[in-house]
Order: sequence, then structure tokens, then C-alpha cells
Amino acid sequence: MLVNMCDILKKSREGRYGVVAPNICNEDTARAAIEVAEENRAPLILDVIFNVNPDIPLFAHICGKLARKASVPVALNLDHGGCFEHAMIALRSGFSSIMVDRSSLPYEENVAEVAELVKIAHAVGVSVEAELGHVGSGEQYDADRNAGLTDPEQAKAYVEATGIDALAIAIGTAHGKYVGTPYLDFELLEKIYNEVEIPLVLHGGSGSGDENLARATRMGITKVNIGTDLFQAGIDNLLARHGEIKRAHLGYQLMTDGYKAKLLHYMKLFNQCGKA
Repeated sequence: MLVNMCDILKKSREGRYGVVAPNICNEDTARAAIEVAEENRAPLILDVIFNVNPDIPLFAHICGKLARKASVPVALNLDHGGCFEHAMIALRSGFSSIMVDRSSLPYEENVAEVAELVKIAHAVGVSVEAELGHVGSGEQYDADRNAGLTDPEQAKAYVEATGIDALAIAIGTAHGKYVGTPYLDFELLEKIYNEVEIPLVLHGGSGSGDENLARATRMGITKVNIGTDLFQAGIDNLLARHGEIKRAHLGYQLMTDGYKAKLLHYMKLFNQCGKA
């Protein structure tokens, strides 16, 4: 069933377990993610980056139909909506949640733009995630890992000023593949959790380490975005087993199998299975 992301994350926060939000890029990955969720009775959040698919309205229509048919709760979330137009397209296309990313703006501008979109989204029953601090690139990790971390007191003020439903925080993760060793600031996470009463989100989960991510979900992270690890697992499975391919189109299945296996790994790690 297609649900508002708040429905999933409120239960996650109360139960102290995490929910993986896999990046999807086409119908195959959307179906694969939902299949894993159904097989393991796990709630699911499908994350769609705006520029990853050439026709977002059509893709959202397909994902929405798959979500409505699913036997578990599924939220469809726009990941890193970079401008007002992206958010409007997502709202008109049937997303049940939007992530409004204004983290690169000065604080006051960030607040103003996010608050405006919260009013619009809430008017049509859509939840809003936003980011405070900055989660950079894994390629720049050694240089950037201490830059732009979320300030706990500012996080509290930001949530109150914007009215958002979920807050993506910066505690040391990065997007993509890491150069350097990931270090997560759990003391900072604890301080933010104690200041903020809405669900907390962790971007850049890929490559952050199982122990780090499991600990983060136990300490209050409700949603963990995973992309690179899932797609890399698909590629790795294809390369390892390409000799088994009898017909060329079956190569896609090997990639899907790898993606699904890695997704299940994270669902188990976050204690998400059986929570639907």
C-alpha cells in the first residue's frame, strides 16, 4: 500500500529500528525493492533522485501503482529535490513524500524556502524531509568529513521554524564511494536526538560500515539512504556469474539478484524485517 512516509518513520522512531530507503532508477529496481520488502514483511521507502530518470511523472506513476499493489507499507520519496519546480512536479506526480534539499543555502534562506514548500506539501497530504548541515561526496571525505556537521540547537530551531516531518542530519557520512575511513560522530547524534522530536535521516549510508549503521539506527536514526552499495552489488554479481548466462537478457536478472541480496542485508541489519 502507498503511504505517507511519516506513517513509516513514526513507528520506526518509537520502535528504535531503522528503515532502509533504497535508491531506485527504473521499474526493475522498484519491483526488486518491493519484492524484498514483501518477502520479509518490512516497511519500505523508495527514494527517487530527480535526474536519475528522464520521465519522472511516468516513473512515479509506475512506482505508485506498484506501491498500491504491495502487501506492505511503501512510501515514494523524492530524494534531493533541488528546486521549487522539482518539488511541484513530484507533488503533481503522486509522490507521498518529498525531500527538499536547501542545505547549500545560508540558514535563513534554507528555512524560508523549506517552510514555503512544507505548507504546500502538507496541504495535499505529503510529508517533507529536509537537510541541515551538509553531507558531501565520498571522494572528498578526508577533506570534508568535519565540515558542515549539524548543530543540535540549530536543528531544534530549524524543525520548529520549517514544520518539516523528518530531518536529514550530517554526522560524518558522505554520498557515493569513500576515499578514507568513515567516522560517525555518535555523540553528536545523541545530542541531536535529544533536541529534535521528529524522525532523523542519515544520507550516504553506502560504505559507512555495518557496525556504524546498526549503532546509528539503535541511537535514533529512522531512515538510512542506500544507493551505491546496492547498484555495486548488482554489478559484482553480474561479473562473478556472467559465465552462467545462456541468453543475454538474463544478465539483468543477475544484477537484480545482487541488488536484492544487498537490500535484504540492510533490512536485517536495521531490524526492519517483520515490522510491516
